[in-house]
Amino acid sequence: MCYESDARPPLPPIVGASDVARTADLVLTSSDGTEFLAFEALTTRDDAPGIVIMPDVRGLHPFFKDLAARFAEAGVHAVAIDYFGRTAGTDVRPDDFDHEPHVKETTPDAVARDVFAGMQRLSSETPATRFYTVGFCFGGRKSFNQAARQEGLDGVIGFYGFPQRFGDDDEDAPIDAVEGFGCKVLGLFGGADQAIPVSAVDAFREALDGANVPNEIVVYDGATHSFFDRRYDEYREACEDAWRRILAFVGVT
Repeated sequence: MCYESDARPPLPPIVGASDVARTADLVLTSSDGTEFLAFEALTTRDDAPGIVIMPDVRGLHPFFKDLAARFAEAGVHAVAIDYFGRTAGTDVRPDDFDHEPHVKETTPDAVARDVFAGMQRLSSETPATRFYTVGFCFGGRKSFNQAARQEGLDGVIGFYGFPQRFGDDDEDAPIDAVEGFGCKVLGLFGGADQAIPVSAVDAFREALDGANVPNEIVVYDGATHSFFDRRYDEYREACEDAWRRILAFVGVT
């Protein structure tokens, strides 16, 4: 489990908090005609950037709706998207929703189409001129890869997104796509993450540097996988630092 069922996102260290202008459950339409669930939280802050939130394997869980609201409170327009419109539809899902079969049916192209639909929503509903993605675990990897798949992105952020290849047939590893990255990268990793060794993070950083991709890759010593959304109390300093880095990365100070 990437987070506890009742986990809430940590509050960002907001210097000048903004009001939330609107929150709403949405059904967006991808470029292939697929309808999928989403949630938006818009801020009242002038010249706010926009961000598409890419969840972990559970899709549009309430945690990520709450996270969108946190971003709006910090002065960032946010849309959190779901990955499973093609296989699970847009009906309300039970708490025991079995996400694994649907994760296996996702494709990089379909995810990219849905991210683009999220960006279009932000463009149509806000005056934002800067756009970012942020993802977690499964979504962190997908977020990194949007740097090579989306025009018009100013940056991508990944929390413990797997940069390394999983095998010879893995065609979605961020480390293999860096030559096509068209925007800056912020990567946030745990030094005690059993799934992502520090050597893999170092190799990702070296690949980004070699491709001349502006990047900030941070490893929090002793932090485990999902430190941000599962163990905030234990890793409070890391979470607060991550928020500060994100807000600086997207130009909100």
